[in-house]
Amino acid sequence: MTTVTISPKFQVVIPKTIRERLGLHPGQQVQAIEYDGRIEFVPVRPISSMRGFLSGIDATVERDEDRG
Repeated sequence: MTTVTISPKFQVVIPKTIRERLGLHPGQQVQAIEYDGRIEFVPVRPISSMRGFLSGIDATVERDEDRG
């Protein structure tokens, strides 16, 4: 676990090891969420990066006969 310090302007620096593991880059947006007494930063990813993440999923659904 890494400790960071909040600056007088309420800014924090995300440690390099975490930035590299998550593939974060300057200017990228993150969502700040308060959850159960802690702050979580969730990277905002473009929808295009989601392309193909469900490949191979079985999308067939049994239907009633009258729904042909």
